[in-house]
Amino acid sequence: MAGDEMIKVVGDRFCVPYTMELLVKKKIQSFSNSHYDVFDTTGNILLQVDGGIWNLQKKRVMKDPAGLPVVTLREKEWQMHEGESRHCLCSVKRSGGFNIKSNLDVHLASPYKDAACDFRVTGSLASLSIKVRRGNSIIAEVTHSYTWGSYKGKECFKIKVYPEVDYAFIVALLVIMHENDNA
Repeated sequence: MAGDEMIKVVGDRFCVPYTMELLVKKKIQSFSNSHYDVFDTTGNILLQVDGGIWNLQKKRVMKDPAGLPVVTLREKEWQMHEGESRHCLCSVKRSGGFNIKSNLDVHLASPYKDAACDFRVTGSLASLSIKVRRGNSIIAEVTHSYTWGSYKGKECFKIKVYPEVDYAFIVALLVIMHENDNA
């Protein structure tokens, strides 16, 4: 775990003081549109992520259960924006070099930064697991469960988010990783 410090990127309302288990169900709704539902262990919906079908720019909007935008993911180099605004929270890029695994480097938006990444996503969904790291600490883990439904456009992911880590941020990274793996 990353220590006692709260890791909030999207917002502190998505940080809880205990390890959180999430279930993400993805459905392909059409050729260019996917929908993700995020549930807690009791079946309550926490987040939903949709992508625009006729959107020339790949864009995914994450909403809370009331339907209010939480973040917008835009593929340019993949940027995460607050709500539906243009206020950039972070950028996500594939790690340098040719890798079978599509590792991602996450850079928080700050004018006072060096070139080092703030977070790294390692692994791939094809290998059935990814890990999100801050430095040497694992802050979240994702496992992909292949089932017969996977071949019909329905997929399931289990996410373990460690205490005080922004689960909306972790779900957004899963969506970006999935989009990259399927590009």
